[in-house]
Amino acid sequence: MTLLRYDDLAAAFDHAAPSYDRMTAANPGYHGHLRRSARRLCLPGEGSGLSVLDLGCGTGSSTRALLHAAPRAAITGVDASAGMLGQARAKAWPSSVSFVHAPAEDVGSTDTAGPHDAVFAAYLFRNLANPDTVLRTVRDLLRPGGRMAVHEYTLSGRTVHRTVWNAVMRGLVVPWGRLHGDATLYRHLHRSVLEFDTAEQFADRLQCAGFVDVQVLPLPGWQTGITHTFLATRG
Repeated sequence: MTLLRYDDLAAAFDHAAPSYDRMTAANPGYHGHLRRSARRLCLPGEGSGLSVLDLGCGTGSSTRALLHAAPRAAITGVDASAGMLGQARAKAWPSSVSFVHAPAEDVGSTDTAGPHDAVFAAYLFRNLANPDTVLRTVRDLLRPGGRMAVHEYTLSGRTVHRTVWNAVMRGLVVPWGRLHGDATLYRHLHRSVLEFDTAEQFADRLQCAGFVDVQVLPLPGWQTGITHTFLATRG
């Protein structure tokens, strides 16, 4: 299938938004892995006085993970899907958390333009038409020395991990999406991982965008070799 882009992808997420949290809740380790990636930012003082951007926040699961890791930070969630953002806004949040409706490509021209002390991006970059442009924009939004954590499905390059991904998506996730009328979105999410960078390639992409101290860290459970945390610093 052809991957969804721009308005079609946002509309697909809009449609899936009401049931999206139920799907992710059925994924073993989903929320724990997000919290682990957020903790890996190592924000000092529980984030006191820090500005953190949650880029591609979806229904707010990544925002909640950031709040666990840095409960005293000012966190701004940004997403291109009004439906997903509506689900996020409907949840209970402290006054330090806010949300903005905007595509990642436009984040540099919104009132979230920073500078920020940290950026978190979960399950975002493989869905962008031009991830390199967004990476350079994010780098410019960070203070010197600011850190970014990318939590993403990026296969290791080993055949076994590609096989596990295909089995989970074809056997569980796409049928679940079909049951809820969202098969097009979940087929896209399946293909988006297969057609995106390996973990090594995405690390190279970060370095080419001007980030330094790039690290690739694994996550446990069935997603080992499938999901990684990428840490990078603005030099």
